[in-house]
Order: sequence, then structure tokens, then C-alpha cells
Amino acid sequence: MHMFVDESERGSYLLAATLLPPHSLHLTRTAMREMLPAGCRRLHFKTERDSSRRLIASKLVRSGHPAYVYQGRGPSELVRAILLERLVTDAIDNGVTRLVLDSRDATANSRDRQTIGVHTKAHAAGLIYEHIESWTEPALWISDAVAWCHGAGGDWKRRISPMVAAVTDIGTAKSAKPRQRPSGRAPGLTSSP
Repeated sequence: MHMFVDESERGSYLLAATLLPPHSLHLTRTAMREMLPAGCRRLHFKTERDSSRRLIASKLVRSGHPAYVYQGRGPSELVRAILLERLVTDAIDNGVTRLVLDSRDATANSRDRQTIGVHTKAHAAGLIYEHIESWTEPALWISDAVAWCHGAGGDWKRRISPMVAAVTDIGTAKSAKPRQRPSGRAPGLTSSP
């Protein structure tokens, strides 16, 4: 399985992760490119018109690809690190072999690699992870849409909710170290919203 991750920030910090089996990548990328407005290199929900958002959200829900939302409040980079640790643990536990994150900047990408690197289990599990510019990977646009809709709340959250398989909320991050799960079990990819 491949997992594509993008973020949104609106009061709380969100990571949305979409799971795609390798055999569906070509068709999914083609379908996403077909939704591009003329002259655009990528879909970015923040800049789309509401009519386009509604159409895209509807098509994404019909695609049947599961998405997972991780959210928390507090300092952005601290929350991101905690969420990323949860997400990586869940990804490994659920057989993800490739993790693709939307590239931010060199410093932020380095922090992500450091966070993921803490999971020596990631290397042992054969998890490959990389940062890619969103305009080069249409599968990232799905997670962008999920993160935007979930973060917007209201009708937008309702529209995208059929494809959200689980939401993991860490609450408010207060320490510099990510919290450990008491059970040691990763709920994210196996729990319900």
C-alpha cells in the first residue's frame, strides 16, 4: 500500500493520509489530472471555487479510497511531529510500504525525516518515505482535499466524511515529546470516525 499525506491548519493542525494500492495509482493520478482547471499544475483546495470543491469532493468519495485524519492543537511543529509519529506507526502496522509527504521546505522536510527516523521500526519494516512537490504527485491532491474539508467543518466535513475511515485526535500538545499509547496499539487505521 502507498500512503499520501498533506496537512491543513485551522485552529487545529491536521494531517490527512490517503491509502492507495499500487495497482490503482495510474488510474487515480489520471482521474485527478482530469479534474484540473485549465492552466493549473495542481489542485489546491484552498484556492478552488466552492462549485469545484463540491464536484471534486463528490468524485473523491465515489472513488472509495480510504482516508485517515490525524489532528491536534498546540505549536504547529510539535503537533506535526506527534501526529507524524502516530501516522507512521499506523502505516507500518497496516502494511504501508511507501509514504509520500507533501514537500514543505528543506528545514521542515528535515524535521519530518528526523521524526520518521526515530522509528527505527520504519526501516526494519521496509517503509520508504519521501517528500514530493504536490504538483508532481496528483495522489497528494486527495489528501489536500480531505484535510481542507475536514478542517473547514460543517457541510464540507460532512461531504468528505464517507471516505474518512478514522480520525485520531491527540488533543492539545503540551510537551516536547510525543505521548506514547498506553496500549502500544495503533488505533488510527483500524478505528472508526
